[in-house]
Amino acid sequence: MNLQTEIFGAVIVVHTPDELSKDMADNVERFLTSLERNNVVLDLDNTEMIDSDGLAALLDAQEKLHELGGDLKISTTNHANRKILEITRLDAQLEVFDSVVDAVRSFI
Repeated sequence: MNLQTEIFGAVIVVHTPDELSKDMADNVERFLTSLERNNVVLDLDNTEMIDSDGLAALLDAQEKLHELGGDLKISTTNHANRKILEITRLDAQLEVFDSVVDAVRSFI
């Protein structure tokens, strides 16, 4: 799997695919934890569908990144994705930001 990324110093921004579902969840998790940087901002703006497997993959990736001394933070202006994170209470476990810039700055 190859997702679009951008590097900002010690932080890498990963832009998610259209769907973060069962079919993609394991691949996305492996991708996030195999990067050359362990501080990751996941940009969910272009993701149109997230299911429980996708959400579990985010938590698993965050746990693995913590073990490597890093962290996973979420960026999204997509109202539906933000609502999913709120309803599932994942916004209490994953830091969620309104912009990629704010998420990247939070690592400094």
